[in-house]
Amino acid sequence: MLNNLPPSSGKLLISEPFMLDPNFKRSVILLTEHNEKGSVGFVLNNKSNFFLSDLVDGFDGMEYQVYTGGPVAPDTLHFLHAMGDYLGDGVEVFPGIFWGGNFETLKILIAKNMIPEDKIKFFMGYAGWGTGQLESEIEQNSWLVSSTKPSLVFSDSEKELWGETVQNMGSKYSIMVNFPENPNLN
Repeated sequence: MLNNLPPSSGKLLISEPFMLDPNFKRSVILLTEHNEKGSVGFVLNNKSNFFLSDLVDGFDGMEYQVYTGGPVAPDTLHFLHAMGDYLGDGVEVFPGIFWGGNFETLKILIAKNMIPEDKIKFFMGYAGWGTGQLESEIEQNSWLVSSTKPSLVFSDSEKELWGETVQNMGSKYSIMVNFPENPNLN
């Protein structure tokens, strides 16, 4: 195994450098749930072509970028935020970062310009794994598990996030950043 950090809510999954699955190629995923029934997370660095105003009525002119959170339930909308004091009912993923909350309150706060874009991220769909599936993929070195910090969750540097996250894991991993995306083209 490439690393020994176990997956848990609030940890990052970093795809191995040669993963060709277009849903997860050079992806960074925040795990929001991990238990004996499976895992849920959101791809942090896969911008869609949509903005919140394209998908939800009542958000006209609000240009919050929407990300593709993963291939599961792509017709659902989710959000991560750092506004726990303002949005009730969210699940704290790790200190200061929440998953979901009261959507009607969210609409009001956005309309009043009370939620900066660097404190919230929207997703269509999510990444999901069944019982033991993620652990098996980690054992096969498909994923690295890393700690996170809020600035990474809300980063909008889509292409740089994977490399930055790998480098943050230390010199043992930083060489991976320079691996070609497709070794056959090397």
